[in-house]
Amino acid sequence: MDLHIRDKTFLVVGGSAGIGFAAAQVLAADGATLLVVGRDAARAEAAAAELVALGATAAKGQGIDTSAEGGAARAVAAAVDTFGKLDGVAITTGLIGHEPISISDERWMEVVRDVLLGTTRVVEAALPLLEVDGGTIVTTAAYSIRAPEIARLPYASMKAAVSVFTKGIAKTYGPKGIRANCVCPGAIETGPLHALRARISEERGIPLEQALERVMIDEWHLDVALGRPGRPHEVGELIAFLLSPRAGYLTGALINIDGGTNF
Repeated sequence: MDLHIRDKTFLVVGGSAGIGFAAAQVLAADGATLLVVGRDAARAEAAAAELVALGATAAKGQGIDTSAEGGAARAVAAAVDTFGKLDGVAITTGLIGHEPISISDERWMEVVRDVLLGTTRVVEAALPLLEVDGGTIVTTAAYSIRAPEIARLPYASMKAAVSVFTKGIAKTYGPKGIRANCVCPGAIETGPLHALRARISEERGIPLEQALERVMIDEWHLDVALGRPGRPHEVGELIAFLLSPRAGYLTGALINIDGGTNF
């Protein structure tokens, strides 16, 4: 499907790896212009080179921590300074906080900054630019906001806040032509989960192709209809679609992509 994004510029926060890079790959294949941001500058630059090879009109990588003070504004400014405009933003960061509520106040604030402010501040910085001709925003929450567990409640609480924030942006800025949607992935086999698959296989003697699947059912008690973790490109394709004109009447949505996980 042609996403009609050849003349559009997107900022992908967390775009140097995992789900963010998968989304950037889909956008690149349809000729988008991309700024990918990650905390590791070298990895972001390498990702940008791959995106050009895939078909991006242009791509650049920058090492910026959007959860740090001023980081989000720098990321948005970098996109405009480099490419002259901004048509859409995807934020796929916010990964810490898989801990119980008994963590220290300082750690709680780290979770707030990483999971919540790392998203809200990017959106805030992008809104004035997206208002010019209308634009698109995609945030990422998580399956766990619908099935919170005490063992990782800080993470789930902040991801729930991201979903509420996104709905509020959609309602407020819809009249100005801005669409905002929130994606809720389930267990997705990004780098860390793939490494866990290999470790489980080696330590327990389970065939590699079955290792995660067994643990998901027997230990994590995830009742997933498809019986497997998701793949980054499956989420990336959804994010790219939501950013594109193909999703022109879709806004304010909270979209599960969890393989049919029961909750």
